[in-house]
Amino acid sequence: MRIERTLVMGILNVTPDSFADGGRHFDFESAINRAKEMIAEGVDVIDVGGESTRPGADRVSEETERDRVIPVITELAELGVTLSIDTTRSNIALAAIGAGATIVNDVSGGLADAKMASVIASNPALQYVVMHWRGHSKDMQSSATYTNVVSEVKEELDERVIALTKSGIAPEQIILDPGIGFAKSAEHNWELLRNIDRLQLLGFPILVGVSRKRFLGDLLGANSADDREFASIALTTHLAKAGVWGVRTHSVKPHRDAIAVVEEMQK
Repeated sequence: MRIERTLVMGILNVTPDSFADGGRHFDFESAINRAKEMIAEGVDVIDVGGESTRPGADRVSEETERDRVIPVITELAELGVTLSIDTTRSNIALAAIGAGATIVNDVSGGLADAKMASVIASNPALQYVVMHWRGHSKDMQSSATYTNVVSEVKEELDERVIALTKSGIAPEQIILDPGIGFAKSAEHNWELLRNIDRLQLLGFPILVGVSRKRFLGDLLGANSADDREFASIALTTHLAKAGVWGVRTHSVKPHRDAIAVVEEMQK
């Protein structure tokens, strides 16, 4: 599915331990200020997360996650920006919807919490990001085994779509995410990105999150996440040319600029 313009989903991690910006926006005031910066730079969606999903991360309690994200979403809802909640927990999703979120970004695609599907189905105006997932962050890399990563990711996403629509979620609600970096090696990530058009054949909007991830550091010899920003922008350009629905990024303006150039070139 092609769209008029690739959207920029800005990452707002209200956590102390996310891989690229852990702790930078952890307290309430810093999170709100960062969100306002993103709005000023033209962000389309702000994705608020209260639990790190970096490889090896430990889970936090539901109470801790709720305390981190709900006050931020409640405050940002007053600013009129489109809000997404990055969670695998149905109770957190429900609370975030009540606070003003209109997108649920679930890295487990509904596999981590069996009640998530009913929450999404009960709110038909919601959009639901279904990511390819093979387990929680603590041990997901042990499942990074594929014979053909593109075919298997496509098949497993299709299986999730079938299960979720049977649970009452409308196809129009669904956005797919190939799960770059989640139970994937660097070469798996590159192979998926080279073949994003094959995932688009499933007929759903595609969201891709590559921003500052470790596989870019492997390519560039860049240990610092910040040093992977230019490579992230290059991938945004590639993905915008491919017509993906959205890119999930740590910065906003350079990615909006890259997308604007692609738009102009494609006129």
